[in-house]
Amino acid sequence: MLMLKDRRLQVLLENEQYRAIESLAAERRVSVATVVREALAHYLTSGPDQRRRAAARILAAEAMTVSDPDEVRSELEDLRGRRG
Repeated sequence: MLMLKDRRLQVLLENEQYRAIESLAAERRVSVATVVREALAHYLTSGPDQRRRAAARILAAEAMTVSDPDEVRSELEDLRGRRG
């Protein structure tokens, strides 16, 4: 949906913030302004109720088996080439 944009907002960002937004915009092939507007829309619509529902979904999820932490660490080290 195309909405009329009739308000201008100036925001000062740190270089790292701008570079991250610019990189995401380039990756998605949209403007920096589009990324900022989408992020703002997401922030404004994700209130406490949405977070509460997300937490409830996580807590209601089925249990899953998880490997032993030492085994996982060993596998990660192997993948990273840190071990023989």
